[in-house]
Amino acid sequence: MASSSSHQTSIPLPPDPGGGKPLDHEVPIHVVTESSQLPAEFLNPSAAKQLIIGFDCEGVDLCRHGTLCIMQLAFPDAIYLVDAIKGGESLIQACKPALESSHITKVIHDCKRDSEALFFQFGIKLHNVVDTQIAYSQIEEQEGRIRLPDDYISFVGLLADPRYCGVSYLEKEEVRVLLRQDPMFWTYRPLSEMMIRAAADDVRFLLHIYYKMMEKLNQRSLWYLAVRGMFYCRCFCINENDYADWPHIPPIPDNLIMEDTAPEEEILSALDVPPGKMGRVIGRRGASILSVKESCNAEIFIGGAKGPPDKVFIVGPVKQVRKAEAMLRGKMLDIY
Repeated sequence: MASSSSHQTSIPLPPDPGGGKPLDHEVPIHVVTESSQLPAEFLNPSAAKQLIIGFDCEGVDLCRHGTLCIMQLAFPDAIYLVDAIKGGESLIQACKPALESSHITKVIHDCKRDSEALFFQFGIKLHNVVDTQIAYSQIEEQEGRIRLPDDYISFVGLLADPRYCGVSYLEKEEVRVLLRQDPMFWTYRPLSEMMIRAAADDVRFLLHIYYKMMEKLNQRSLWYLAVRGMFYCRCFCINENDYADWPHIPPIPDNLIMEDTAPEEEILSALDVPPGKMGRVIGRRGASILSVKESCNAEIFIGGAKGPPDKVFIVGPVKQVRKAEAMLRGKMLDIY
């Protein structure tokens, strides 16, 4: 791996708030502009060398129409900031085999828009993710806590939870302020120390959180996590062949089928909304779609301003998804 042209800096990580071993040792942070600066085992995925990495993306209005600027990769011994602005298309394409590989687990918090940007901007089908937002909800459900509709844990909230990390992330809010003032923040080069630290902080704790979560998740939740992660990856990446060229969704494991409370098959539905009807679907201050979410055990996502503007995506057990579809179609027909 060539590293002579990589920018490097080291930022120590805080100790484990639970009093155990440190979250991690001090690690170098490499700014990558050429594929040769990345680990060979990442560029050439292999069943003989399974990897688990933290993963995230930064950009301008990150979605199908935005600009992906940085892709962060957290390994146990280093963090790599893949610079899409300086490295260009060829650098991101060099990462495609790894991002689509089942041999590399990508740990990420809410992968939907990252996956959308990778798919529409670079033709990459993000695969084999462990989405910590999904995992958090599964653990809460396992432990008997009821989650309200749209009550998804934020990344800052996850970091602050002492069960998983217990660190404050004040700099994240500083970056958000800067982004509101100047949406082009992530396009500027050279990367400032603040940009490097903020990008690295979005992935540096993910492996620690991953192992904490894996200790808690049961077999049923692990299956949900895998399936929902795949649906999150393709949620906003609607195409004309109904995802036929994406990896197959794993079936319900035999050991779960044998249980009295075997889970129902999970599906992703993309519901078309006719022009002018999205307002009826959403309702005043979101009241209409919230009523559907409260009535169905399914997750419902709207592309909104980032798009796609004419679809509603529903993820969940087959019966619940069909129920949500019927209710949403009814909302489209409501006369006010």
